[in-house]
Amino acid sequence: MVVWMFWLIAAGVLFVIEMFTLTFYLLWLTAGALVAGLVSFVYPDAVLLQVVAGSLVALVLTMFSKPLSARFRNSRGFRDSGTDIVGRQGRVVEPIEPGRYGQVKVGGDTWSATSLQYLGKDEVVRVVRRGTTIIEVERWGEMY
Repeated sequence: MVVWMFWLIAAGVLFVIEMFTLTFYLLWLTAGALVAGLVSFVYPDAVLLQVVAGSLVALVLTMFSKPLSARFRNSRGFRDSGTDIVGRQGRVVEPIEPGRYGQVKVGGDTWSATSLQYLGKDEVVRVVRRGTTIIEVERWGEMY
């Protein structure tokens, strides 16, 4: 098998994983692998050039996409649906122990969740904070 096929397979695997995670980090690695595959197609014996070209593309895309996404998020009229979850009510689907993750259903979505207290199944909770994909909850009715 020729080297460019390995790069193409790596790009495909990274892209499929990206579709499941939706983080965009693997998308830039996918683009880097595609560029490395293109370099490999043109210069099949220049492995170092392939790695450097792919790495540079992934690095440049990562560096320039961060300010663009920050500008987009701060633009007028942008509304992140994930921030609306804070303060909403949910129900524990999988028990949560302090220091371990559980599952909470908020609206129609199920989230991985943490809490400082033990929360049993079917307890009603309030979302206190949201990370990227994990929310922090507390028992409903407990205010500080």
